Amino acid sequence: MKTVLNAVCAALLAGAALGAQAQAWPAKPIKVIIGFPPGSGGETQVRMVGQKLTEAWGQPVVVEAKPGASGNIAAELLVKSPADGYTLLYFPAALAVNPALFPKLPYDIAKDFTPIALLGTFPLVLVTNPGVPVKSVAEVIALAKAKPGALNYASIGNASPPHLAGELFNQLAGVSLVHVPYKGSAPAQTDLIGGQVQLMFDTAVSAIPHVKAGRTRALAVTTLKRSPLLPELPSLDEAGVKGYDLYGWGGIVAPAGLPAEIAARLNTEIVKALKVPEVAQRLNTLGSVPGAMSGPEFGRFIQDEAAKWKKLVVSTGAKLD
Repeated sequence: MKTVLNAVCAALLAGAALGAQAQAWPAKPIKVIIGFPPGSGGETQVRMVGQKLTEAWGQPVVVEAKPGASGNIAAELLVKSPADGYTLLYFPAALAVNPALFPKLPYDIAKDFTPIALLGTFPLVLVTNPGVPVKSVAEVIALAKAKPGALNYASIGNASPPHLAGELFNQLAGVSLVHVPYKGSAPAQTDLIGGQVQLMFDTAVSAIPHVKAGRTRALAVTTLKRSPLLPELPSLDEAGVKGYDLYGWGGIVAPAGLPAEIAARLNTEIVKALKVPEVAQRLNTLGSVPGAMSGPEFGRFIQDEAAKWKKLVVSTGAKLD
């Protein structure tokens, strides 16, 4: 009996300690780790939302870039951090792809994270060099079928979402565009503009400046419906590649074991920040549709996306190298 009472007392004391921790939080700066180089659309989203969290709580939200290994370095740092709400991770679609690519990972996306909130989803854009004699998706498909293997498409790297976007296009359109991987968007866009490659799937934030300058031509977006940022562009599904629906996304997670009260406060404030007109407008310029999910909903979203990406990786045979 005494042992049971001791266990109950210990549980009550632990619960009280967690409650006190949640009430005092945040009492110091909050760090958000990003697994990709500075300057990405994801970093812009985090900084915008972080500023609103700073205003709400009076504690700085700082961004720390830890690029490398397709985001795995940053993810490992997060799962090794205390589950106290002071270390968070920007979780992009690429991390949901990784379980299908790496035979061994230093984390389990189903067990090692506390999902907090989806920041937004965004389309990729199919763009072409203006010198290629196509002005529509139908013309790309016709040219690709007339000259199999003659059209190349660039991506930001092997097995990246833009690479898989091209492979899904090949599957659904019945063509054989040749993949040319690059180490990032900038060198890929440079070769697209220079004519070394003919096509590219890229994020709107990277692609649109070149489109507006006339250096490249946009043909379609990869989401099932048109993008509010690019309403003049058809979706690939609308343009004849039926069933095509692929998009990027990013959100915030914490280490597993984060107290529920802190997770709820983070979710509430992030969702509130995403609804601020200036934030929503800025996200729109990035081609992002703000998220509006609870933490558990975001967790289910991550698992659904991981299953989707795994199916695509398996069916295309995509590999990192």
